[in-house]
Amino acid sequence: MRSHDIQFADSLEGALRQYHNTIRPLPGITQASCIQSLIEQVIDSRRRIEFVNKILSLTHSPNRADPLCDLFDPLRAAVLHLRQEEIDEACWLIFLSIHFGKHSRSGWRLVRDVYSKLGEDEPWTWERTSSDPGAFFNWMSQRYQALSGHGRGFGNHRKYESLKPTAKGTGSVIMSYVDWIRPYGSHSALFAHAQDIVGADPKAMFGYLYRTMPVLRFGRTAKFDYLTMLGKMRITPIQPDLAYLTQATGPLRGARLLFGGATNSNILAATLDAWLVELDSYLGLGMQVLEDSLCNWQKSPGNYIRFRG
Repeated sequence: MRSHDIQFADSLEGALRQYHNTIRPLPGITQASCIQSLIEQVIDSRRRIEFVNKILSLTHSPNRADPLCDLFDPLRAAVLHLRQEEIDEACWLIFLSIHFGKHSRSGWRLVRDVYSKLGEDEPWTWERTSSDPGAFFNWMSQRYQALSGHGRGFGNHRKYESLKPTAKGTGSVIMSYVDWIRPYGSHSALFAHAQDIVGADPKAMFGYLYRTMPVLRFGRTAKFDYLTMLGKMRITPIQPDLAYLTQATGPLRGARLLFGGATNSNILAATLDAWLVELDSYLGLGMQVLEDSLCNWQKSPGNYIRFRG
């Protein structure tokens, strides 16, 4: 553990114990091994956010935005487009990165091959896809078998998604995303609309976008990851107001373990959401850090294991 992480860990441990003793019991971390494991997961979660801050400030090769190049990375490509004030393309690349995910072995290859149209023609940019989403669906229908296998794959959180030309396949997902954005004319206009509805509070804006995002196959995790990435990339000033545990699995188990002492404790998700808001206001970690660290912590609460995703 780095020296500044040790200082942070000591401070966080003290705050957690103080919260446990004076505000609300946290039976899940009464054992020393459990509180230490949770603290290390919090440190890892903070680093994942710091990684996005880092790529926002670094210089990137243009190859990072070239889907015909092995160096293509949709997040770094999004940064390059942001620097050119191409907000729509940046948001589109972030969406694709969340929909397909990063495969443990093949990395971003599936995103790259779809975005590049397998090198057959001009890439499926936002302008091209949004102007004719039916053409994208038809192309996927014709090429999904060529895109399947051969070292390609969805990321872990998206492992149940499909490339097949069905009502729930990737082509349909993309069409539903276009249908969400297109009535506003641009992503920026959608974010401005959200601000007009709920005001400029970052948490209120996040909640509005989360509740009104109708994208097919984007459940709780995908919506949360997409919107938090928009915030981390500073595309729009939003941050999660809740952990949205009602439809969660890992984060819900982690919250039940923390507040109830067992991953199957009988505490309602809505109650846990409120308690996490209270805990976050005390610790100041941010809801994304809490959500992510609890999800990973519950997998091995008494023995820290580093997780990549």
